[in-house]
Amino acid sequence: VSMSTLKVNAITETDGSAFPFGKVLQAVSTTKTDHFSTTSSSLVEVTGLNVSITPSAATSKIHLNIDVSVGGATAYVGFNIKRDSTLIAVSTAPSNSGSHDASFGQVIVQYSGIKNSGFNFLDTPNTTSAITYKVFVISQYNNQTVNINRTYNTTNNLFDQGGCSTITAMEVAAWVN
Repeated sequence: VSMSTLKVNAITETDGSAFPFGKVLQAVSTTKTDHFSTTSSSLVEVTGLNVSITPSAATSKIHLNIDVSVGGATAYVGFNIKRDSTLIAVSTAPSNSGSHDASFGQVIVQYSGIKNSGFNFLDTPNTTSAITYKVFVISQYNNQTVNINRTYNTTNNLFDQGGCSTITAMEVAAWVN
């Protein structure tokens, strides 16, 4: 089998305009290894699970990749994201009375073990100022305890494990149109 190599100086659209490539300009990430706990039925910021980035162009997009380790005792857990003080990527699906419109989650955790909840989102902040993305959590059922990076118990049993949570923001150059 013979292999071929394609070498070009440029790729253009049929009308001669630049081909729409995007590329990652920068990436920043935060890993949370310590424990966080709440019983709040209102949004609470997960301390230490945030990331700041300064876009180099107002046309840039920010790709968020979030992974949260969560444990609890029959807890229904929802997560939201804020860009600075503004909620982003919030569900607009009709919710039942008393329920919460989350960005991601609806994780149901029960006693031992940790579940991971992940989320990817492409944001358009339209700024060159520094921005901070923050993760918020809510206990959606009878104010049950929600643990980030830990199971329900702290008794050092073999099944009582810890975890890590991460948030990564990547600036992506806008596609040329």
